Amino acid sequence: MRLHEFITANVEALLDDWERYAVQIPAAREMNKEELRDHAREMLETIAKDLTTPQSADEQQKKSEGAGQGKGNEAKSESAAQKHASVRMKAGFTVEDLISEFCALRATVLRHTEQAASKDHRPNLEEMTRFNEAIDQAVAESVARHSDMIRKSQDVFLSILGHDLRNPLGAVSMSAQYLMQSQTLESRHIKAAAMIYNSSKQMQQLIADLLDFTRTRLGQGMPMKPEPANIAEVARHAVAQACAFHPEHQILLDMTGKLSGFWDADRIGQVFSNLIGNAVKHGSADVPIAVVLNGEDEGEIVATVHNGGTPIPEDDLPRIFEPLCRASTSSRQERNDSGLGLGLFIAREIVQAHGGVLGVDSSLANGTTFTMRLPRAS
Repeated sequence: MRLHEFITANVEALLDDWERYAVQIPAAREMNKEELRDHAREMLETIAKDLTTPQSADEQQKKSEGAGQGKGNEAKSESAAQKHASVRMKAGFTVEDLISEFCALRATVLRHTEQAASKDHRPNLEEMTRFNEAIDQAVAESVARHSDMIRKSQDVFLSILGHDLRNPLGAVSMSAQYLMQSQTLESRHIKAAAMIYNSSKQMQQLIADLLDFTRTRLGQGMPMKPEPANIAEVARHAVAQACAFHPEHQILLDMTGKLSGFWDADRIGQVFSNLIGNAVKHGSADVPIAVVLNGEDEGEIVATVHNGGTPIPEDDLPRIFEPLCRASTSSRQERNDSGLGLGLFIAREIVQAHGGVLGVDSSLANGTTFTMRLPRAS
């Protein structure tokens, strides 16, 4: 009897052992028999079928690396391992619990095969290799699906949290603004109200960044409302706002050419605010921050934000626009940086949503320059 025949003939005994192990996992203790055996029979049938399917050297290599069909959830139809992962994740299984089930399944099949070997057929090396490859492939598919669902559930949670925080934070901001306008409070109380107001505005920006991040992670993309706009007004407002919040920094604005186009002005303003804020955090207060807009080209405008100071380390440049990425900076800057590390990621997403490109150059000699190329018509 070949191994695939042995698995098919002894599937009930194998499922009994699977069930006895699965019920020991804390998340499975309230499951019934059908839930414990969820998709296990289908997975064993898939493994048995795989053992009889011709396999090329390339296919064998991919499976040995856990990169066969079904890895990354790109298969046209769900595999049994993927469906199993979805059910187990919803039941509260951790990825460790999931992997342990497959380890138990492997051990169960090998143990039953060994016990029957003296009576019937001892599997050869090729059969055992194919069996282990099939198990490894099932693990890869299952873990990929489980991890993907975990990421999505985390993103949904963050999105809901961000939305729910907006209302109470808005009330705090409005109350602080009301106290700041009071004619009866002492100056020290007004100063405290101003601190509350500024902190609430900062928190609102963090929440906005968090919501934008979760939208992109959930595949919804950045919401855009392009309309006729003048980027000169957008940049001027962003610079004025930055100067008000950071009076210790000199921020210069230089504009040439035609600066009108078809954009989401609020989103482009967010890009300028993020880039200028990044320059303030990581630039030198002794060197002015330069914001330059060039509209000489009929097809696009080019905007740059330049700061001096310590350059971005060369190793950090390739990942500077990745979410939650922070360039290596001084300990002073790290202590003063209260952001989430999403500013540059969000800036790039906005620019790309407009059909543009956002890049960076940084060196000790020339400082750091972020360059935005934005088509006039998105």
